[in-house]
Amino acid sequence: MSEHHHSHDHHDTSSISDTGLVVAVLANLLLTIIEVIAALVSGSLALLADALHNFSDCASLVVAWVARKVSRKKPDSIFTFGYRRAELIGATINLTALIVLGIYLFIEAIMRCFGRHEIEGGILMWVSGLAIIVDLATAFALLSFAKSSLNIRAAFLHNLTDAISSIAVLIGGAAIFYWGWDWIDVILTFLISGYIIFQSLPMLKKAIFVLMDGVASDIDVEKVYFELEKNPNIARAYHIHVRQIDESLSSLEAKIAVTADKIGDLESIKRDLKDSLKDKFGIAHSTLEFEIESPTQKTTHSPKDEKAICGYPASGRGKMMNK
Repeated sequence: MSEHHHSHDHHDTSSISDTGLVVAVLANLLLTIIEVIAALVSGSLALLADALHNFSDCASLVVAWVARKVSRKKPDSIFTFGYRRAELIGATINLTALIVLGIYLFIEAIMRCFGRHEIEGGILMWVSGLAIIVDLATAFALLSFAKSSLNIRAAFLHNLTDAISSIAVLIGGAAIFYWGWDWIDVILTFLISGYIIFQSLPMLKKAIFVLMDGVASDIDVEKVYFELEKNPNIARAYHIHVRQIDESLSSLEAKIAVTADKIGDLESIKRDLKDSLKDKFGIAHSTLEFEIESPTQKTTHSPKDEKAICGYPASGRGKMMNK
């Protein structure tokens, strides 16, 4: 027999204003156009890098908006868990684009080292000053929601890193304008591209980990195993599988064997197990399959044996993704 406990507890994705996202997209798109024109006129690779990064901001906000729309859809017969992972897919797209962009800029900076380019520092200062205002305003609009959504956090990161790079370009423009340090443009490009890659890789790693059904960092499968088996009414628990459905929801599947004399207490056993899983591990969604086992069938069963059956390694699995 089996018992399914569904407590999806969808987080509120509607709290972020869609209108605000659209306005942010338009503002960043206009800024991108201005920066590209200014980069071509001034000859600044750093400003072009900032413009390309800003264009990726537009893309990230569009993806964030679309992903949020999709994630609001309720579960159906095709996607019975709902569309919660749409935001994770959006974050993966955004972060991958950022890393590719960072690598491209790094290569361009290396190529720039082999030639001299005259740069107009005054244009850099004016345009980067405008970029700082737009980037900080957009990042501020996303700040309060970035903690609850990896997708929005990726979009927030886009704008925050762009604001930082714009500040660097502003300083570099002043150095070029007042002291003629054209070489600082290449240095800034190296710093901006390196920062983009450094910040994006851990978040991309986490998004992929969740999409691959990894176990949340605060859940130790071995402890879950012992928690289930320490219940005196259970003969044994096995085939335990834990996974993240999204950032906020973890689910568990397990087989629970009880002796025949405990069949009358089955409902009480189910309730105790589910309460324990939710209170101690935050697992609100559990699927427990129960079976009857006679006392003569009961066998001693070690976690190491269970690991071999389920295929998960020793304690420490999954920690790799939550840096």
